[in-house]
Amino acid sequence: MADQIRVIARNKKARHDYFIEETYECGIVLSGTEVKSIRQGKVSLKESYADFLDGELFVYQMNISPYEMGNIYNKDPLRTRKLLMHKRELSKLIGLKQRDGYTLIPLSLYFSRGRVKIELALAKGKKVYDKRHSIAERDASRRIQRDLRNHY
Repeated sequence: MADQIRVIARNKKARHDYFIEETYECGIVLSGTEVKSIRQGKVSLKESYADFLDGELFVYQMNISPYEMGNIYNKDPLRTRKLLMHKRELSKLIGLKQRDGYTLIPLSLYFSRGRVKIELALAKGKKVYDKRHSIAERDASRRIQRDLRNHY
């Protein structure tokens, strides 16, 4: 049986604003109403980031809108949520993140075999001139593709 992956949300600005070094898959601790809201696609990774607190990994500023039918069981939409990784991966990640200028950014949120997972990236921030350079490369490749398509 193939691994069923259904992407719920993507952080589209992450690849524009950061150089992605490595990616990791993490589990996440959620309440029942949060999972139901995620199934409806009411989640935003736009300004979220991950960081360590007492040797554990947490995601901050991830917005999961309250579930309409959840009433008293709804949690704060921007609450801090714990991420689940193996100890070995966590210790490696702590060492990598301590390097200058690196941060942990969620790239996507998805269901894998019925469980909510986060694709986390070790990333380094881009400067403005780096962004201009990547935009110019993308435009050049589009122009080449368009010319090839029109030529044949």
